[in-house]
Amino acid sequence: MNKTVNKTTVIAIAGASASGKSLFASTVYQELVAELGTDGIAILAEDAYYRDQSHMTMEQRVLTNYDQPAAFEHDLLMKHLKQLKAGEAVEMPQYSHKTHTRLPETIKVAPARVVMVEGILLLTDEKLREQFDISVFMDTPLDICLLRRIKRDIEERGRNLQSVTEQYEQYVRPAFFDFIFPSKQYADLVVTRGGQNEIAIDIIKTKIRQLLAE
Repeated sequence: MNKTVNKTTVIAIAGASASGKSLFASTVYQELVAELGTDGIAILAEDAYYRDQSHMTMEQRVLTNYDQPAAFEHDLLMKHLKQLKAGEAVEMPQYSHKTHTRLPETIKVAPARVVMVEGILLLTDEKLREQFDISVFMDTPLDICLLRRIKRDIEERGRNLQSVTEQYEQYVRPAFFDFIFPSKQYADLVVTRGGQNEIAIDIIKTKIRQLLAE
C-alpha cells in the first residue's frame, strides 16, 4: 500500500565534483530533521544512477567518461522522483566507484515531504529540471575542488595520485566547462564559500517552509 504524503518539495544541489554538495545537503538535512523528523526528508544521489556496466570488462569500465550526461541513467532518476511525489517508495541503485558498476543491492527510499538530490549534472537535463522546486549550484573554485577530490579518491576509493590527476585533466576539468558550469544559469541559488554557508542554508530552509505550507 502506498504511503500518502502531502506535497513533496524536491531540491537539487548541483556543482562540480568535490564542490561541497554532499556537505551542504547533509547540513540542510540535519537542520530540517529537528523540524520534520527523519521520515520527513529523503535524499537521492545522482552518483547512484551511473549506468550499470556489469556487462563490460574492468578494462572497458575504466575508460568510461563518468563526467558527461551520457554516463547517468537520468530517465530512471526522473521516474523515481515522480514516484516519490506520487507517494510511492523507490529502490535507489547502489554504485561502486571501485568496481565501476552497480551493486546487486538497492536502498529503499520512502516518500517524504522533502526530497534532496545532489549530483554534478542534475541541471544539465531539461526534463529533470522540471522535477525540481529549488535548484542550488555550489560555486567552488576548481583548485579547491581538485584538492578535495584527490583526498577523497585516495582515501575512500583506493585510487592513486597519478590516476586521480590524469582523470581530472582528461575528463573532469573539460566536463566542468562543457556541461557543469553552463548549467549554473538554471540555479535559483548560487552558493559560494562551500557546504557550510549558513546564510545559504537559512535561505533554503525558509523557502522549504514556504513550499511545505502551500
